[in-house]
Amino acid sequence: MASTNANGIKVAPMKKVATLGKRKKSIDAEDVKNIGKKDEFDPNQFYVSLTSHAEQFGVEPVRIRWGQKEPDVRGPIIGTNRHHKYRNAIGAHGGSYCIYRGLAVASGAMVKNSIPDLTETTPAAKIGPHPSWSDSEKLCDVQIVTIDPFGHCVMEAFPEHFQKGYDIRPTIAITKAHMDFPEIQEAVRLGRLKPDGKILKSSSQLVITKAAIDPVWYLPGVAKRFNTTEANLRQQIFQETNGMYPELVTRNDLKVFLPPIGGMTIYIFGSVEDIADPTKKLAVRVHDECNGSDVFGSDICTCRPYLAHAIEVCVETAQQGGTGIIVYFRKEGRALGEVTKYLVYNVRKRQEGGDSAEEYFNCTQTVAGIQDVRFQALMPDALHWLGITKIDKFVSMSDMKYDAIVKSGIEIVERIPIPEELVPQDAQVEITAKVFAGYNGGAVYKVDAEKLKSVKGRGDNEYE
Repeated sequence: MASTNANGIKVAPMKKVATLGKRKKSIDAEDVKNIGKKDEFDPNQFYVSLTSHAEQFGVEPVRIRWGQKEPDVRGPIIGTNRHHKYRNAIGAHGGSYCIYRGLAVASGAMVKNSIPDLTETTPAAKIGPHPSWSDSEKLCDVQIVTIDPFGHCVMEAFPEHFQKGYDIRPTIAITKAHMDFPEIQEAVRLGRLKPDGKILKSSSQLVITKAAIDPVWYLPGVAKRFNTTEANLRQQIFQETNGMYPELVTRNDLKVFLPPIGGMTIYIFGSVEDIADPTKKLAVRVHDECNGSDVFGSDICTCRPYLAHAIEVCVETAQQGGTGIIVYFRKEGRALGEVTKYLVYNVRKRQEGGDSAEEYFNCTQTVAGIQDVRFQALMPDALHWLGITKIDKFVSMSDMKYDAIVKSGIEIVERIPIPEELVPQDAQVEITAKVFAGYNGGAVYKVDAEKLKSVKGRGDNEYE
């Protein structure tokens, strides 16, 4: 029989259901171990929250004051899933590799929420702190917005948080290594370089310090670099990743984002301590990844030859009492990706008239809808993390990289182009197009409209 509620509305009587003793037990430790081992996903097995909100119960992110000089005031980056309540970053640690962690847990190969032992992982060389790590001495923008300056020394910087049990992960690792590079061996054989026993061994091996860096974005600062609003940046990333990160929209209180993109590796030749000393000579190349050339020797571009030349300049500078630095960014195919790059190669070779310098950039525009998404405005952060204020030898012809570095406040004394004899025949198209578009060729390269039209690359039928 229907009854009437407090508002005078008739409602059907509730069915009496015997639930005592039949309630499903809450998930326990054994259930956690078995997650991922079931044949089918059971939505009733555990609760999944698709997003979180700033004001919801149980959300208390550790506060981050980006740009503060003292680490305990700045606060640690917490991006793991062990402490949802205190998490203060959107995304997950590991950059583009974070998905593999999910595979490892799903397959049972890795225990969920395992904690790394960081005891013997401390940096092999001391870097910083530098004034550029904070905005306390400047009246303008925060200097670094895509790297956590304390990412390599989290145990030293945040001891109290570790003692309290917070799961804080390094986003930078610094180690030492010996490097074998065939072009350096050739330089020794031809007498251009001479082993000194310290930087360049008699075996032609190089002794280096290197730092691997995962990106950590401070969203307000990144938005400002691109003259847009933080809200627009969040919305566009959310939409272009098909809603992969809903907290970009629902958590405006979280200002740090761990993007699923490649980071960078910094290779240091010579003294690490002298990098920030403007009285010591410094050679630098900022290099964007090109797997086809850098690793496998493809001759359609100048990437590996220029990289090899830069390493030689770095070694020479280090042997003369300075320091050499290669910053290697994971921005394959101008950050458009290798698939897009190869599609562009096909268009270049098959277009009417063949591969030509005149159509070099147009081919990328046709396939990708844009010529370049590396956005060098973010690139100088790596240099500021090292404390660099002056570069004596900038081994690059890129006007985009040069402009971004100088605009960020770093002085560049000399720009070094790639020697003509190092440019592969099929890369003449690339170098000609880039110089015409604004690359600085110094006294080595001069390109006018006539030369732009005349330079052709290998034909599509020459690969048989």
